[in-house]
Amino acid sequence: MAAIVGAVVIVVLMASVLTRVVVLRRAGVQAAKFGEIDKTDFFIPPFALLYFYLIFAHAFGWPSFANRAFFSSVAAAWLGVALCLAGLVVLWLAIIDFGTSFRIGIDTGKPGELVTNGIFARTRNPIYVGFAFVLCGEFLIFPHPVLLLYVAAGFALFHRQVLREESFLRERYGDAFRTYAARVPRYLF
Repeated sequence: MAAIVGAVVIVVLMASVLTRVVVLRRAGVQAAKFGEIDKTDFFIPPFALLYFYLIFAHAFGWPSFANRAFFSSVAAAWLGVALCLAGLVVLWLAIIDFGTSFRIGIDTGKPGELVTNGIFARTRNPIYVGFAFVLCGEFLIFPHPVLLLYVAAGFALFHRQVLREESFLRERYGDAFRTYAARVPRYLF
């Protein structure tokens, strides 16, 4: 059952992000800026699709090369479910608080306002924190070595993107961003 919840979380996560992009597009905001600054970002989707397949293969018994887990623990799997659900809540709060400033990638032309309220008053990067919770949760649900590699790679990619975004925000918003960054942690602490 935990594996099915994990698969549903992936669907809800993707649907939440894509729905927000569509809603903003209808409001005249081009929110999808993925890969415009660094074309190597386009190497990410094939790996993401493999990740999604592995999660679904585990949940629904599809064929997979990832069949042997590090351990088997019902308690760890349900802890993973809790992390996944917490990640979704953090993601939803971020999407709501972002308003029309939500972007996938860096929008150098029309970036929107600097958002510092709501969940952004607790962490400067709540979407990445939410994604990290989901990655860790999915690993606890299905503790396979490949998913552990995805956790490590995901954290590295998130951090790389955060550094890019913060560099842009410092340039764009100057002292307002520096004051915010001094007050609010990059991630959780």
